[in-house]
Amino acid sequence: MFFRYLHFLPGQKMRLTVVLFLLAPLCASAAEPQRPPNIVFVMIDDLGWMDLACQGNKLVETPRIDQFARQGMRFTDAYAAAPVCSPTRAAVLTGLAPARLQITNHIPDQPRFTPEDAALQPAPMLNWLAPDHVTIAERLKAAGYATGFFGKWHLAGRSQKEGAGDPVYYPENQGFDVNVGGCTYGGPPTFFDPYRIHNLPSRKPGEYLPDRLADEAMRFLEENREGPFLLMLWNYTVHWPMEAPQALLEKYKTRTGSGLNDTRYGAMIEAMDLGFGRLLDKLDQLDLSNNTLVIFTSDNGGFSGVADNRPLRAGKGYLYEGGIRVPMIVRWPGVVKAGSECSQPVISMDFAPTFLKVAGLRSMPTDGTSLVNLFHGANSVRRDAIYFHYPNYAWHGDNRLGAAVRSGDYKLIRNFDDGSTELYNLATDLSEQTDLAGEMPTLARSLNRRLERWLNNTGAAMPVNR
Repeated sequence: MFFRYLHFLPGQKMRLTVVLFLLAPLCASAAEPQRPPNIVFVMIDDLGWMDLACQGNKLVETPRIDQFARQGMRFTDAYAAAPVCSPTRAAVLTGLAPARLQITNHIPDQPRFTPEDAALQPAPMLNWLAPDHVTIAERLKAAGYATGFFGKWHLAGRSQKEGAGDPVYYPENQGFDVNVGGCTYGGPPTFFDPYRIHNLPSRKPGEYLPDRLADEAMRFLEENREGPFLLMLWNYTVHWPMEAPQALLEKYKTRTGSGLNDTRYGAMIEAMDLGFGRLLDKLDQLDLSNNTLVIFTSDNGGFSGVADNRPLRAGKGYLYEGGIRVPMIVRWPGVVKAGSECSQPVISMDFAPTFLKVAGLRSMPTDGTSLVNLFHGANSVRRDAIYFHYPNYAWHGDNRLGAAVRSGDYKLIRNFDDGSTELYNLATDLSEQTDLAGEMPTLARSLNRRLERWLNNTGAAMPVNR
């Protein structure tokens, strides 16, 4: 339109031609639609909040993740949706709380998990993520994203009625174009090739599983470099069995003390770090980093048999911070400020609405909140609390069945066996050593009522008396 207002004398015609020539590329560039951002979501299995050097662990070496944290934003108060893996995975994919999904324990939930002297029987649950749930992969695929899944799925469990590992519950039937390694397994039979995973054929005997999955993910990047793409790398590591390359086992065998309960675990963490670094390098090599949101996190707290979760209390399988607080780091060049931190509590259900917002798509019903404003530097999101429901027994502990709510600095846990509550101020008591329920009964009652309303709203299944 501005050309309508240009007036020139006959001698000025040449100068205008030069101006138009110089402006032409700019106008053409402005007319080109910007490609939606790529999304890479890396979720490590059983990685505890204190299991990285950038989180304060002095016994492990994680140079690539530490560098990644310096390039992006580290979330200090990030939570998994549950203290075990399957519910968190379902929450990431759907944006729905495990209570609403009726997936509240690791799949398959089994009677043998229930202690013989337990007064309560665990709540009933589903042993699969039903195909009628709309996943974030399905939404992004419909919008033109290539979708790839690599690693541990653990949402296609077994039951007497459904049979063993029906493929209808696999990633390729939940919106993913590619599925490498995703099946019924919660842990691999072995971390060394041959892996004995049906959709991860042997390639090089003795090859380490995190290296193989990194290679497969990098191939997906190469094949879909024109984008946009959603890549989910859900590593089987650092889950049991404790296996790592021999050189790293030797390196860590004397690293004992605060930070590790098993030196093999430290070796697995560093091996995981190396694989993650290779994935980041591939993004750089393909000139994709600047238009790619990368999120690194874990599915639950560290397993106390190998991880030292201190100063957090307990570990995987418990509603205390050691079971649900997880590392989370986000990098998005041009959006996320490098070297920044965010102390706002966030939870697994937030990822689905976040990815939709990033992709410029309409939202879908979720129990989460988009984190994009936090990525831009905001200091809060629109919600008053985050909630947890774990009415089942973990196979690796003696947890009490319960639910929890965190609002501001305060966290309340309700124990289902006797109806008691525990209240902690996480700002002053991160280790949850001082129960304030007796000293602050008004706040405890208020949080307990809010928790009850949330449980009712989600249709949470409850444990029953024996």
